[in-house]
Amino acid sequence: MENVKGKVVAITGASSGIGEAIAYHLSKLGAKVVLGARREEHLKNIVRTIVSSGGDAIYKKLDVTNVQDVVSFVDHAESMHGKLDVFINNAGLMPLSMINEYKIEEWHRMIDVNIKGVLHGIAAALPIFEAKDKGQFINITSVGDRWVGPTSTVYSATKFAVRAISEGLRQEVSNNIRVTIVAPGATVSELAESISDLELKKLAIEQFRINLLPAVAIAKAVAYAISQPNDVDVNEIVVRPTAQKSF
Repeated sequence: MENVKGKVVAITGASSGIGEAIAYHLSKLGAKVVLGARREEHLKNIVRTIVSSGGDAIYKKLDVTNVQDVVSFVDHAESMHGKLDVFINNAGLMPLSMINEYKIEEWHRMIDVNIKGVLHGIAAALPIFEAKDKGQFINITSVGDRWVGPTSTVYSATKFAVRAISEGLRQEVSNNIRVTIVAPGATVSELAESISDLELKKLAIEQFRINLLPAVAIAKAVAYAISQPNDVDVNEIVVRPTAQKSF
């Protein structure tokens, strides 16, 4: 994948799960990865592993709900490497609950991370892409960006929003700036850990967190989108486990 090699790729939510897998996979393909997340010790360990294997990785502690944090993260990537080629909005939360449980703080947190965090990433990276008339956003959504069911109402709403934002962004920016959605099905990650209802968490793990995709499957989809020629924009990739026939 020659079009990946040498690219500077910033990844939010990179301390575990899909973000971590993306960092490892892209670094093996020769990308220069810049990792951001709240858990600094996790980032240090991932960067240490990548660098010890001959890859190029740096990190900066990041809270995507803070717009200045995201701007500083992008500035760090550009100052260290002299450019930014790809911005991956991966950070996300999934505290599932029924609407009539009124977990309003959890709704706000999902909106802050899953929607505002993506907008902050766009606002921070887009000026760099527009200045050189080239770049790529990859927004990690979920199959929940096209499906909603009991307990997923607010979570799916945030992912529907990111899908809409991505489509609008694609239409509004230059023809030379690419926008891709990668929508994972059930994938190995820490998402279920954010469910505060212990009974629901147990049910989610038993019924829905089985036959999971390895996170590297999503990383490979991301690499595929990045690797395309500059005049090819892969708009959407939906990746599900073979056993996951719905949602």
